[in-house]
Amino acid sequence: MSGAFRPASRPQDRPLGYNAIGVFLFFGATMASYAAATLAFPGTILDRGWILNPVAHQQLATLGRVMAFPFMFLALMLFLAGLGWFRQRRWGWILAIMIISMNLLGDLFNAFRGEWLKGALGVLIAGGLLAYMTRPQVRDYFRTTA
Repeated sequence: MSGAFRPASRPQDRPLGYNAIGVFLFFGATMASYAAATLAFPGTILDRGWILNPVAHQQLATLGRVMAFPFMFLALMLFLAGLGWFRQRRWGWILAIMIISMNLLGDLFNAFRGEWLKGALGVLIAGGLLAYMTRPQVRDYFRTTA
């Protein structure tokens, strides 16, 4: 059988929480796309969504429209990771691990910069995700494919 087509693993073989991680990756891609759009095209009704984090919006907006590009790149990487995750591709698992690891490093940086609560909460969440994603059962689930 060629590597282009493989039968899907049986749903009962999937680790508990597998779908939640994939949905989380696509949700992250959606949020990064939203951020990119609002930074690329400021002053629209979409800016109202930043009410959840007005400090970040103000800091990013002062850097200009160029800040939309890193968010577009992040959205693309999250989308690809989600796609690879749901297709049970090893590269999707690796990409997801890399993205969450970079997020963890950013949260550590925030904690050491003085944003203790925000940084600690982020470290706990990203650390929990990494602990789950690197469990033998999850790691082995991606080993069964090319």
